[in-house]
Amino acid sequence: MILLIYPFPFRYRHRIFVKTWATVAINLCRFICGVRWSIRGKENIPDKTCVVISNHQSTWETFFLQTLLTPQTQVIKQELLNIPFYGWAFSKIKPIAINRKDVRQSLQQVRDQGKAALEHGVWVLIFPEGTRTKPGAPGKFSRGGAGLAKAADVDILPIAHNAGSFWPNDRWIKRPGTIQIEIGATIKTKNLSVAEANDATRNWIASSLHAMN
Repeated sequence: MILLIYPFPFRYRHRIFVKTWATVAINLCRFICGVRWSIRGKENIPDKTCVVISNHQSTWETFFLQTLLTPQTQVIKQELLNIPFYGWAFSKIKPIAINRKDVRQSLQQVRDQGKAALEHGVWVLIFPEGTRTKPGAPGKFSRGGAGLAKAADVDILPIAHNAGSFWPNDRWIKRPGTIQIEIGATIKTKNLSVAEANDATRNWIASSLHAMN
C-alpha cells in the first residue's frame, strides 16, 4: 500500500486511498455489525477549508470523518507513526504528529503545520479531548484547534456524534443502531479570543450531545 500511495500528490493520496479505505471500513461495519449513521447539518459545511473540531468517543468517527471532507489532515499522537506498516503508510498522508508530553511545542506545531495545510486547501481535523471519552458530555478541550483557527484566520466547523454508544472504546463488541452526527454552523472566530472560540465550540458540542441522549 505504501508503494501505491507514494507516487500520488497529497490531495489525491487522501481522496483515492484514505477516503476509499474509510468508506469501505464504515460500510463493512454497517453490513456486519448493523452500525448505521444519520447526518444532520451537512449544508453547514463551508466551501472554504477551515478547522474541523469533533468530540472523540470511538474508532468509528476516525474513519467516518475521513469520508466527509477531503483532502484532509489531522492531529495525531506521534507514537502512531512508529507502528510498523500502519504508521509508515500514515506518514504519507502528512498528519500533524505531536508529542503530547511537550505541550508548548505541540501547540506551536499544530499552528504552524495546520496553517500551512489550510493555506493549501486542506481541511484540518482536531479531536481536542486528546483521547476517547465515554458517551455523554465532552471532556476537557485543548485550545489547540481554536488557537489554529485564530492564527490562520479561519472559522471552526463543529461536529458532534454519539459513536461511542454503538462502537464502544473499551470492548470489541459493537452494538447495532444508528449513530447520530450533527454538523453545526461555522463558529466565526474573528471577533473571539482563543478561549472564547474554544468555549463556544465545546458548548455547542455539549449541547448537541445532550440532545442526542
